[in-house]
Amino acid sequence: MTFDRYAAAHVAVAAVVAVIALLSAALPGVAHAQTNGQTNGQTVAHDEGASLPEERSIGHIEPVHEFYGAMPSGVAKAPNGRLFVNYPRWGDDVPFTVGEIVDGRVVPYPNAQINRPDPMHPAATLLSVQNVVADYRNRLWILDTAAPKFAPPVQGGAKLIAVDLATNKVVKTIVFKPKVLLPQSYIDDVRFDFRYGKEGVAYLSDSSPAGPGGIIVVDLASGDAWRTLEAHPATQGDPAFVPVVEGIEMTEDGPNGTPQPVHFAADGLALSADGNILYFSPLSSRHLYSVATRFLRDRDADDGEVEASVRDLGEKGASDGLASDANGAVYAGDYERNSIRKMLPDGTWVTIAHDPRILWPDALSIGTDGYLYFTANQLNRQAQFNHGRDLRKKPYTLFRIKINAQPLELKPQALSE
Repeated sequence: MTFDRYAAAHVAVAAVVAVIALLSAALPGVAHAQTNGQTNGQTVAHDEGASLPEERSIGHIEPVHEFYGAMPSGVAKAPNGRLFVNYPRWGDDVPFTVGEIVDGRVVPYPNAQINRPDPMHPAATLLSVQNVVADYRNRLWILDTAAPKFAPPVQGGAKLIAVDLATNKVVKTIVFKPKVLLPQSYIDDVRFDFRYGKEGVAYLSDSSPAGPGGIIVVDLASGDAWRTLEAHPATQGDPAFVPVVEGIEMTEDGPNGTPQPVHFAADGLALSADGNILYFSPLSSRHLYSVATRFLRDRDADDGEVEASVRDLGEKGASDGLASDANGAVYAGDYERNSIRKMLPDGTWVTIAHDPRILWPDALSIGTDGYLYFTANQLNRQAQFNHGRDLRKKPYTLFRIKINAQPLELKPQALSE
């Protein structure tokens, strides 16, 4: 080959290389086409700069507060706009178990002194609060399990306290007696109907992981309380239920090191718009149940009569907290699917929020501002569910989502007119 012919060939090759380079720049992924698989016999190119399809979010949740200390559980939005949270003493360093969010900070409520557990005065101090609920009279009800780290409740310490938000003073304390609170009881949620008796009634759930769960009914005027639906299958949860959260089966290490299902009984509670139905859901279940409240309020009702009024309303997803609005809709967290769901009055369930940030939605509270508030506290990432490794990542978050509905307020008839 002469020098001229060699030079011409070299120029031609260089031109081809330049064209390929231009095509590669103009059509990203062409240069990798031979290594990215085939579909229907044709080579498929992947644009390394493009994002692949992702799971989509539903609804618009707004962060309200971030927690960089202890893990929260309950939330209460009062009619006067004040916002409260609580921190159960499950193992974190909890300087105070009830707090109010003020100017972006959480401060002890109603004061620091009552938040210091005193074994000598268990009825007068807060030991481990599981939930807080605000009522239409701007009172904050505090549910104290008196069971730090799920230990047996401290004798004389498990109680329901009402604080007047106008004075920030405790105005009522109901201490639960041993016949109501069993050695393995863990009281979890509370809902109120103020239309009955002198001061109304409260319904509480016993979600005990070790003993018989059930529903507790309290006469708020006298403090008298009684258990119902104890050991009923609907309040105990599904023994075969194994939750799958973030793609992982949620289990605990058994005595011999083998995984065993997490089991908790009746947990979330909500009332129907007319107060005639109490909805409840075991933590270890995907089903929603209901029971007629007229049988619950009648402490002399035959057990068979109460049990006959229980209804299995089908699957709603696995939830922790429940809430209901004035229109009759029921809301539930879905901790397996990072979601908040809503049951319409006709029984249909819809998802109103789905977001990867909803990491274990716990308690729910509806404010008069038309928002549903809920905590996302990563409960499933605790060490006890991950072979001793604490996988929680701060911050924990308080979210809200607009629902354009008002909270359910079951007032005495004279106040409702």
